[in-house]
This record gives sequence, structure tokens and C-alpha cells, in this order.
Amino acid sequence: MDPVIVVGAGPVGLALSLVLGSYGVNTVLLDGGGGEDEARQARTVVLRPDTAAFLERLGCGPVLREEGLRLAGWRAVRGAREAARADFADEAEAPLHIPQFALTRALRAALDERKCVEYVRDVRADALEAEPDGVILHTRPAQGGDGTWWRGSHLIGCDGARSTVRKLLGVRFAGRTAVERHAVAAIKAELRGRGEALLQRGGQRRGLGAEVSARPLPGGVWRLDWLLGDEDGLVTPEALLERIAATLAAWGVGDQPYQLLDTGVHTVHHRLARHFRRDRCFLAGDAAHLGGAIGTQQLEEGLRDARNLGWKLALSVQQPRTSEVLLESYETERRGAVARRLRAADQALPILRKGNLRGRGTAGLRLLRDGHLGEGELGGPDVYADSPLAPEPLPAHAVAVGTEWGAQVADVPVMPAEGGTAMLRERLGGVPLVVFLAPGTRYWDRSRLLGAGLMPKLAQAVAELPLPTDLLIAEEYPGATPHTVLVVRPDGVLTAALGGVQAEELYTCVDALRGGIRV
Repeated sequence: MDPVIVVGAGPVGLALSLVLGSYGVNTVLLDGGGGEDEARQARTVVLRPDTAAFLERLGCGPVLREEGLRLAGWRAVRGAREAARADFADEAEAPLHIPQFALTRALRAALDERKCVEYVRDVRADALEAEPDGVILHTRPAQGGDGTWWRGSHLIGCDGARSTVRKLLGVRFAGRTAVERHAVAAIKAELRGRGEALLQRGGQRRGLGAEVSARPLPGGVWRLDWLLGDEDGLVTPEALLERIAATLAAWGVGDQPYQLLDTGVHTVHHRLARHFRRDRCFLAGDAAHLGGAIGTQQLEEGLRDARNLGWKLALSVQQPRTSEVLLESYETERRGAVARRLRAADQALPILRKGNLRGRGTAGLRLLRDGHLGEGELGGPDVYADSPLAPEPLPAHAVAVGTEWGAQVADVPVMPAEGGTAMLRERLGGVPLVVFLAPGTRYWDRSRLLGAGLMPKLAQAVAELPLPTDLLIAEEYPGATPHTVLVVRPDGVLTAALGGVQAEELYTCVDALRGGIRV
């Protein structure tokens, strides 16, 4: 069987290759560089807990724990007054802040364990041909020389904002340029509020600029971001040092010594590819969309692409009878989600950035909170409410739970039918899950678990499903009543919640995950 070709070995291309490799799908990963990244402390990413759990499953757990920091809280200050606050009492549900180079290095290290992934460095794509049953890509060595033709079953372009794959496919990349511009610095210092991220607004009189944020990293390292205005031209080293001094003085630590580790200027663009899919070719990450205004995280958006597309493409490759709807759902879900987020950011920007901010403080801080904390329309987890993979019509015994259908499931303790305990997110990434709500099961005799109550009926129904499926038992789930049955996609999306064991409806819900094709 021809491999899947992934072009681009940034975090999104690496993550997609790891997902495909975890399913045993042969993959060729083509890297336009040499596989090494500069250790830039000023380039970081904040990850939602579900995205961090996704990376844990890919083998990045040790690096996330060693080089990332779970935020203890978040404070927004307007002038000298605290205007908003969020504390993360549960560390597992706190955002994770990590340098991007450390994340990339962890993904590359995990890739070394995937024997079915061929990693080719220093090659650049320059031609693409489509065939009825595959794709053919031509590459040339980055340093010159003879080219190579690669044949694959599918192709995924993860090759960044200037994507060659997108251009070869003729896909438009419309949007806005320079929506925001930030000066960035990484410093090592002993600042107040360990583990807390800080957002300061309205500091123009002290030379801070309209907005400055500080996010901590392990070892006393902090990333500082200053929003630049239209009047700010070239950011010189001297001007950046003045900003650092003014910021530390405003925070009452002006006499605190610090070490400057890294600097940069980051420009945010808002662009969206007209298509995320053309036949057997796909776009993901920066090749498909650009965003990141108002504190939202563009890299995390690309990792959501990888989480969404990986299991669908693997299932399509390994089970040819899956419906075309399965692969079509990637564009429907992901392009729709990114478009909603970009639209929300574009609507929020006039409130935050234009004209007199007086009277807009409450609304502005709420929007900034959503973006910086990964909540609401700006930064919250995606909800694929209109997914083509949702059962249709709605099952007669459908029930509502604390998670909206099409959203990421909550992380609760579960017991696999074969024994042991785990968290629900730890069991994602393989086959679909069926989760049965049975209070008090921790006290049941494990040797008789599958023969008790409704378990025999449910186990029989799961055995007859059209896809391999894992059966899990949970004592509780937010908003769910006993004997509720949850159907969860491999990427953690809740597909259905049924009241009781309904074999026919359960079959329909799982069948929908492959596009609704009955054998």
C-alpha cells in the first residue's frame, strides 16, 4: 500500500505523522530543513488541557512536564487595579505554557519510535500530480541536485504560511495582513506571582504601551509581549530594553536584576484557505489558516487539525469501505471551526483596539480573558455541532449531558472492561469508545463485572458494532444519569449520549463515524 505523504515537519506535520504511525499507516514525512530548530525562548505556545493530553498520547509527556509550566492562575490588571482573575486549582485542567522548540524536539524524538514513518530531510516540493488512486509529488534537495518522485495514497500539506502544496493545489488564501504586531522578549528574573500569567492594560502613561502580558516558564523564565500600535515603527534593541525597564518598574520590581534571553517581533495575520481538501490532498496548520490575535494560539489550532484528520485518514486507508463523508468531514469541521474563531476575533478587535477604551473595559477584558485562557468563541474548544459524522436522525433515546454533542469530552476516571483504571483522555487516540455510566462499580467484583446488570447486553451490542470499539465504565460524568451510554470519537469528540443500552441506536451512532456505510 502506498504511504501517506506529509509535507512539512513543524509541530503539526510531526503530530500528524505520529498519529498516522500510531495506527500503523506507512507515512513519508518530508522536511524542507535539516530537522533542527533554534532554541528560541521567546517563541512559546499555551495549550489547553485537552491538547496537552493529545500530545501526551503522542509520547511528549516527559518534555511537557519538564519544560512546560501549568499556569497556577491568570490576572488582568487595568492601570493599578486588578480587573479580572482566574485561579486553576486543578492542575490537570490548567493551561500549559511551553517553548515551541521544546515541543518540536519532543515530537521529533517520539517520531524515532515510529518504525512505519520515513523521515526525509532537506527536500522541497516543486510539482504535484493527481491520479484516481493516489498522488505523485516531486521534490528536489534543498542544496540542489537530482529530484525524486514520491507516490502516495494521500498528501497532507503542513508546510507553513507560504505553503508550496497549497499553491500547487491552486487554493486561494484570502484574509487580512498585519492584524496585530507584538514585541516579544524572554527574560530570566524573580517576578511576583509565581506560576501566574499577567495581563496589563492601560499603561501608556508609564511607557508600557496599550497592553503587555507576561507568561511564566520553568526556571524563572518569563515571556513578555507588548502590543504595538500603528505609531510604533521599528523596534530597536534600545527601545525594547526601555519597555522591559518600564514594565518591571510598573510591577514594582524595577530594581530586580534580569537576564535577557531572547527577543523578537511577532506579526499576526488572519487568513483562511478556501479549501482544506482537494480530492486526496489536504492542508493543515499554517498552510490552511493563520490567526492568533487577542491572545489566541495559532499553533494549538494546527494541532487540532492533526487530531481531527489523523484518525479519519487512518481509518479511510485501512478500511476502504468507509464513506467519502468521513474525509469530507475534516474540511467541514475544521474549516468551520477556524472560520468561527477568526470571525469572532475580527468582531472583537474594534472593541479592543479602536477609539476611546473608556466604557469598554469590562467587555474588552472578557474578550481578552477568552483569548488568553482558551475560553468562549475566541479561544474555547471546538464544537462540531453540525458534523457530518453525527447520527442522523437523532436517536430516539438521545439524552443531554454536561458536554455538548460535538464537543471534547470531560476527563473522568474510567475502568476498562479488561480491568485497571485510567483517565478517559488517556484512552483516546485509538478506536472509538463506548462509556457506560454505572455508579458504585468500584466496589464490584471485577471477575463478574461483564456479567452483572446491563453489562452482558451492552458487551454484546459493542461486539456487533461496525468498527472495533473499546468498552469503558465510569462511575460518573458531568450531567449524566446512571446507565447513560456515551459514544466518543478517537479524537475525544462526543458523538452521542444514549439513555440506557439501545443496541440498534448504538450501532447507528458508531456507523456514522465511518460515514454511515452499513456492511
